[in-house]
Amino acid sequence: MLGGKLAFAVEGMGARVAMIELTDGPPHVLLTDHLEGDRAIYIYRVGDLRKAVAALKKRGLKGERQLEIPMGPCSSFVLPSGHRIALYEASRPEVLKHFLGRKDF
Repeated sequence: MLGGKLAFAVEGMGARVAMIELTDGPPHVLLTDHLEGDRAIYIYRVGDLRKAVAALKKRGLKGERQLEIPMGPCSSFVLPSGHRIALYEASRPEVLKHFLGRKDF
């Protein structure tokens, strides 16, 4: 319906994730079935995750949840407004190339 192109649809470790390209470049839309809640999570790639998280914490953001995504380490937060954000560092950039074109489901 949105006119996007399916970049990949992968299944593994109990999750299904699809990436839709709405334009020639970022941002892209990731759809998944393993996250709780109704609100979208805005995910941003940063050059240095530790520095970016430290800057957010210095501004008063609390409740960091650390996790790993295929592309690298990630930290997620729920803002006081209820919106969800995450930052990740692309320490494994080859993973995206590995996923592109894959259609598991």
